[in-house]
Amino acid sequence: MVNPVIKKLVLDVLKPHEPPIDELASKLASLDGVDHVSISLAEIDQSTESVKIIIDGSDIRIDSVRRTLEELGAAMHSVDEVAVAKKRK
Repeated sequence: MVNPVIKKLVLDVLKPHEPPIDELASKLASLDGVDHVSISLAEIDQSTESVKIIIDGSDIRIDSVRRTLEELGAAMHSVDEVAVAKKRK
C-alpha cells in the first residue's frame, strides 16, 4: 500500500512580535516528522510580523503545524508550496 506524505511546506504566516522567529522555528522543528525549519521576515509593522516559513521533513503533519502556530498566536495565511511523496508501508 502507498500513502502520500508531506515532505515540504512553504507558508505565509502572520505572527505577533513575540515569540521571536528563532523560538518559533525551534517549536516547529520539535514536531514529529519535521527535520528542518527556515523562517524569513517579509514585513514588520507596529504589532505583527509577516514571515515566510519553509518546513522540510519526512512526514509533516499540517494539522500539527497549524495547531502549534495558533498556540503561539500566529495565523497561517496561505500554503504557498507543498511537496508530497509516496510512502510505502
